[in-house]
Amino acid sequence: MALLLLALAIAATMSVLGVWQLDVYHSKTAAATAKRAEGAPVPLNTLFSIDEGLTSKAVGRKVTVTGTWGPAADQLYISDRRLGDKNGFWVVSPVMLDSTGSADASTGAVMVVRGWVPTVADPAVKPLTGRVELTGAVAQSEAQDASGDAAKGRTLQSLRIPTIVDLVDYRIYDAFVVLSSIDKPAASSAALSPAIVPAPSPPTDHAGLRNVAYAFQWWIFAAFTLWMWGRMVLDAHRSDDSDAAGSDDADERDPDDDRPRSGESDQADGRLESSGTVSA
Repeated sequence: MALLLLALAIAATMSVLGVWQLDVYHSKTAAATAKRAEGAPVPLNTLFSIDEGLTSKAVGRKVTVTGTWGPAADQLYISDRRLGDKNGFWVVSPVMLDSTGSADASTGAVMVVRGWVPTVADPAVKPLTGRVELTGAVAQSEAQDASGDAAKGRTLQSLRIPTIVDLVDYRIYDAFVVLSSIDKPAASSAALSPAIVPAPSPPTDHAGLRNVAYAFQWWIFAAFTLWMWGRMVLDAHRSDDSDAAGSDDADERDPDDDRPRSGESDQADGRLESSGTVSA
């Protein structure tokens, strides 16, 4: 019993250490993810160019965008978007960029999620014109395919660059910018603006993967400790069974087995007589 209690105590301690290492991993991951989202804004074209695909490290980063609001006809609406307990639409407008970071200095645009409106007829959806400087967070395309919606109008079910690229006649970034503030609004800015929506959560930065390995290591040690205890108990039982079996065999032996049998005694006497007498 004492050995069992010791094994359980050791296994429990190792299990707790494994959970602690897993908590350390979660803390490091959360800190790394939050650090990315809380960093100072940088110009979009310095984070990645229009020639490059969106990288996971860029998602969630705060950026600044400088340019001119794009054609009003290219404004889009994304349906089934909730704000609080209300359902509505996101308003997505292009901004023609001053610089795209392209190697050939070509022009292009980035699609900006301006905010939320309850209906596409809301006055706040009025397209903006003129120069603009804004700050927002980089967002990636959604997984749902909305290519079938493109033929039906300017209202889509999902936020996807592969769908939008066929709706405009200029190059666009492989990313969206979710507006957080307009630093220098255009002269034609509407009195009403769509409600600002929170940027999508950035993908998790898996920092501290070594701690996950340590956690599994501790749990393996805990399982090994219990296995060793079970092995020792099993070996002890086998030893006891062997000793008991040997004792039973000894008790069951007939004492007369050690006496010479009658036939063997007669044979021995016969051999003695055939050898002759012994002279003095």
